[in-house]
Amino acid sequence: MRRGIAGPASTGLTGYRRRKRGVSMAAEVDEATRREYESMDRWLDEHPHFTMDYFTRKATREMVNAWLFSQALSQTTMTTREPVPSAPSSGAQTPVRRVSSSDLESRGLFGSYRPILTTVDGTPSFIDPQTITRTGTTATTTTTSSASTPRRGGVSTSQLRQELRALDEREMMLQLVRDISNDLDVNLLCHKILQNVSILTNADRCSLFLVKGSKETGERYLVCKLFDVNIHSTLEEAESQAADQESRFPWGMGIVGYTAASGQIVNLPNAYEDTRFNSGIDLQTGYKTLSILSMPLRDKDGEVIGVAQVVNKCGGYGKKTEAFNEHDEKIFESYMAFCGVRLHNASLYEQSQLEVRRNQVLLELSRLILAEQSSLSVIINKVLMHTQSLLQCQRCQVLLLDDTSKGMFSQVFECAASDFEDDNASQEEFLNRESSTTNKPPRFPINIKITSHVALTGETLNIPDAYKDERFDPSVEDGSENKTRCILCMPIRNSTRNIIGVMQLVNKVDDTIFSKHDENLFEAFAIFCGMGIHNTQMYEKVVKAMAKQRVALECLSYHAVASEEEADRLRKQPIASSDWFHLLRWDFDDIGLEDEETLKAAIRMFMDMDYLRKFSINYKSLCRWMLSVRKNYRNVTYHNWRHAFNVAQMMFTMLKTGSMEDLLDDIEGLALLLACLCHDLDHRGTNNSFQMKSNHPLAQLYGTSTMERHHFDQCIMILTSEGTELLSSMSKDDYAKCLDVMEHAILSTDLALYFKWRGGFFSIVDKNEADWSNKDNRKLLRSMMMTACDVAAITKPWPVQQRVAQLVASEFFEQGDLEKEQLNIQPMDMMNREKKDKLPEMQVDFIDAICMPVYKYLAKALPTLSPLLKGCEDNRQHWQSLADGRQERDDAKAAGNDVPEADGIDGEDTGKVASGEKEESLEEDPATVGDSPSRIILETGEEERNGSGGCCPERPTCAS
Repeated sequence: MRRGIAGPASTGLTGYRRRKRGVSMAAEVDEATRREYESMDRWLDEHPHFTMDYFTRKATREMVNAWLFSQALSQTTMTTREPVPSAPSSGAQTPVRRVSSSDLESRGLFGSYRPILTTVDGTPSFIDPQTITRTGTTATTTTTSSASTPRRGGVSTSQLRQELRALDEREMMLQLVRDISNDLDVNLLCHKILQNVSILTNADRCSLFLVKGSKETGERYLVCKLFDVNIHSTLEEAESQAADQESRFPWGMGIVGYTAASGQIVNLPNAYEDTRFNSGIDLQTGYKTLSILSMPLRDKDGEVIGVAQVVNKCGGYGKKTEAFNEHDEKIFESYMAFCGVRLHNASLYEQSQLEVRRNQVLLELSRLILAEQSSLSVIINKVLMHTQSLLQCQRCQVLLLDDTSKGMFSQVFECAASDFEDDNASQEEFLNRESSTTNKPPRFPINIKITSHVALTGETLNIPDAYKDERFDPSVEDGSENKTRCILCMPIRNSTRNIIGVMQLVNKVDDTIFSKHDENLFEAFAIFCGMGIHNTQMYEKVVKAMAKQRVALECLSYHAVASEEEADRLRKQPIASSDWFHLLRWDFDDIGLEDEETLKAAIRMFMDMDYLRKFSINYKSLCRWMLSVRKNYRNVTYHNWRHAFNVAQMMFTMLKTGSMEDLLDDIEGLALLLACLCHDLDHRGTNNSFQMKSNHPLAQLYGTSTMERHHFDQCIMILTSEGTELLSSMSKDDYAKCLDVMEHAILSTDLALYFKWRGGFFSIVDKNEADWSNKDNRKLLRSMMMTACDVAAITKPWPVQQRVAQLVASEFFEQGDLEKEQLNIQPMDMMNREKKDKLPEMQVDFIDAICMPVYKYLAKALPTLSPLLKGCEDNRQHWQSLADGRQERDDAKAAGNDVPEADGIDGEDTGKVASGEKEESLEEDPATVGDSPSRIILETGEEERNGSGGCCPERPTCAS
């Protein structure tokens, strides 16, 4: 492990060699000899050919080495190294996994740099680690780290050290100072210093310890920089020896700690007699320590920045014979005065180089962020990829906060060290990866206690041992192979310093803990991540604003708020009773009503519910609002005003006939009635999927429940327009509650949300836990009521159900045609006109999957709604009969037999029925139709009124 030390040089320099190096000989020879030497010198100078010939024939190897050494030292301070310019780098072509945090770690004296967020300049690229060498210059001028590497003319460092011993003390000190004057690499400089110290003090071993930590906080300690250096050891050997020692030496404890804390020289003739000496190091290394001389190393301000220690004074030929004396202390201290300043300067230079490299890394990251602003997932994945590459962690996560729920996360982006290699293909695949959401759980467990703590407090957490931290929840890792050791978690802030997310690193690849250096870099990446998220969100807002503008212009060009004249005309019309309109019947059919009459019927619902009085609704405003709502329905096949009116009628029937008004309060009832009339405003005859596939501006404006959110926005637009402000008399709290119920009700008509929410409703009904005073239960109930009303045509008498089914199928087939023509895709069966003969089977599936469950559980929870379930069951039997009949015809056709005549709807005339028209081919079953108003009107040819209704509030004397 340890190598012996050679003895001092065996011979001195001749007078002639000393003269050539400018050394005075006055003290060494007498006057006569001096004159003789001078005469000889002049003769040799006058006869250079003889001198050269003599030197060639007579010079020994020792003389040649001494001459080469003197020439090398004399030229050290005069030599200037011209850096070779490196080729400019391009940030765009730089591979990602080029620089790691270990390349940016401090190797200087202090180990803590200024904050890395300095002014960034230079070209936008990484600096190739190979362009900065140990001397701080380019590769062409690199000084080798090995002390035994030949410097000039094949002369080794070991031989040069021997020659130094032949010099007098003052000249040797001068040469040793010159020896370190040009070195800029801290490690190499420290190694040279220790080798020179071994020559000055004739020590067997030398070590260097550097001060770390903060003086202000009092957390100071020492680390071993180089250990057991002698004039033969290489830098690599010394660094390896240092790595085997303890990671920290306490401040003020032990010989090294005492020297650093007191700033005093410690000279121990016998180390084992001092209680501060740690004999365990000798036991570990097998080396016997006799004497120790420990010297503080100071910077230009006199602050202790390290401790140099020499061990075992050597006598002749490497024998350890004596202790270090006062002369050794003095020469050691003198040399350390130069070395401390030199080390400080070298450390500053190295720090400047690291700052340049860090700035290049951050500049590259900023370039990537600013170059990509259109996709949030891409920008965050870029930050994750660079963070993982630079900080070399096993897992990295970005968790974005939910705007509506403090402390909860809406999106999770994550990467692991194994996600991508150096090939561009895997990097591209990773960048395009979508985030994890609530519907897709993250791959790695999330410790909510830690991430939520950072999100709520803004505190940075650096946890060296996760399982010892009380905020860490180990249960989330049960069964996981990715065990958490250390965590570094930091908040992400936007430009206004608000916390918008959390960035988390888990486990260093090299199994170490996250250092202060990692925190500094991570802080920069978190800030850049915040910048990227902020810029991307601003970009998305601009895109949404533009999409919203286009949608608004489109709506305004198609729709118009009803005029005041139209409202006055409707206001003056008499309003018949609910009985006259048959509004309270489960089998209501609107086919006998003109559009004007549907408006009056809708107004009658508000009058019967007494909402005009309870909420001080202006009657003229109600008329104008009703006209405006009808105007904002497009003339599509099914999702038009008639459909909205029928949905509202069913809600009115549930409230009155089904006694739901006793269960819900007035605000809920009003909101549900308004929501039913507005739930399909501005419907285009195409569903949410089509908006996404066609990249419609609505899809850009609304992420999920696209059409339903548009319907609600249209509803708010009409409610807040001048002359149609129905809710203007409400208090602030009642108004907010009404809008909240309306929004939830309209969104409930999205079948995707119906499937999401119905499980909770079914569960409380099955468990007999239907406490309708609970606001969450009432919310589920209202959503199920909206779905039941939206698909209520499935509960109507068979002729009504047939007609509505054809209308729905016709609109679906129209969307399928658009998908074929405009999007060039094959539509699904229910929208494929070529599959129209499968309508009965599709209707049965629709009833079983959507309709039957909601009516079954509504009837179970509220028996007053049982007629809906009965109507649904009857229609299912009809559809199943048609489906069986179609199957029989297909089987007969396949067997070559006569095909029986189709009974009822067979799909051949699907798409021919318009709203309000009677399809002659439909066969009505009197047993199922009963005395519906449409049946009476069609058969008698006249409008039979079953009584008179009340008039409008402003015309109390008008006849019905």
